[in-house]
Amino acid sequence: MAVEVGLTLDRHLVRFVNELRRAGLDVPPGCTLEFGRAVAEVGATTRSGVYWSGRATLVRRPEDVERFDAIFAHHWTGAPTSGQVPVEHSPVTLVLDTADDSPDSTEEVEDRGNDHLSVRWSRAEVLGSRDFAECTDGELAELHDLMSRLRLFGATRRCRRLRPTSRRGRPDLRRTVREALRTGGEPMRRVFAEPGERPRRLVLLLDVSGSMEPYARALVRFLHAAMVGRRDVEAFALGTRLTRLTRELSTRDPDAALARAAEAVTDWSGGTRLGEGLRSFNDRWGVPGMARGAVVVVLSDGWDRGQPEALGEQMARLQRVAHRVVWVNPLKASPGYAPLARGMAAALPHVDSFVEGHSLDSLRELALVLSEPG
Repeated sequence: MAVEVGLTLDRHLVRFVNELRRAGLDVPPGCTLEFGRAVAEVGATTRSGVYWSGRATLVRRPEDVERFDAIFAHHWTGAPTSGQVPVEHSPVTLVLDTADDSPDSTEEVEDRGNDHLSVRWSRAEVLGSRDFAECTDGELAELHDLMSRLRLFGATRRCRRLRPTSRRGRPDLRRTVREALRTGGEPMRRVFAEPGERPRRLVLLLDVSGSMEPYARALVRFLHAAMVGRRDVEAFALGTRLTRLTRELSTRDPDAALARAAEAVTDWSGGTRLGEGLRSFNDRWGVPGMARGAVVVVLSDGWDRGQPEALGEQMARLQRVAHRVVWVNPLKASPGYAPLARGMAAALPHVDSFVEGHSLDSLRELALVLSEPG
């Protein structure tokens, strides 16, 4: 090989890599070290040994092979080159991913050849992190459509109904006798059973006061998605009074459900008395049975016109009977947020999980929190 006299082999390797970078090849520092190790293993006495060492460690894309060959021939054998090796630029097309993308549009981009770079951009991913309070009416409509596809899989609990099991547990006498009838009355195989599992009841309490106006209309869509996605879900609206929305949100049509909920809630965007609303829930539904062993989710910013002591007392009652209490606060995502509101400060000691609820991504995280066992 024709190399410059007076330079050590490692200098030649480094200069060769620098020429590759100037020609447009993307060679990370780690690849340079691997190139040196490969040359040390195969030796630098033959052209093919150095060539394939560099080809295996420095070339990351098939389209860079031609430029690598030209730089290699010029650096190691002194072959002439016609000036700077040109850097190829591939045309870039931005393709928007939508829910109704047709296969024809995708095939049209792919048919343009291998030298055409297609960059895909999904509007759904961008909207997922957008704060509900900053969305336009059109963006909220898109988010409502995406939110309708959310499905909640809640935590499970043991129930009295038994199910067959392959493990040794409680003997299932009925199935054991039935199996014995197939072998002339001889119990050749014993069958066991264990307690089954069923989803825990999910109770959703949504604050519809004036301070929650930027988020309440989006969160009521989340309540509807929870209602149609699973059984044993109860929904309530908290304002100056408590309103049960389970029947109104049970229909599968989200627009019809939202209209029926708006008619049922007479104090929408009014004041809020969280303590009194929770007292009504605990006295009439929660403590008598609805909240017992259930996962209770309160969706509120914590601003309360009532006495914070009353809210703290009712949250303590709720936590004693519920399996888990989750508080969803859209303001938690704000930079520098601290639960300084009197209502939020009074309720927080009785909350098991304190999460955000300002965007679609945060509601997806909430769905994961609700599915956690515990």
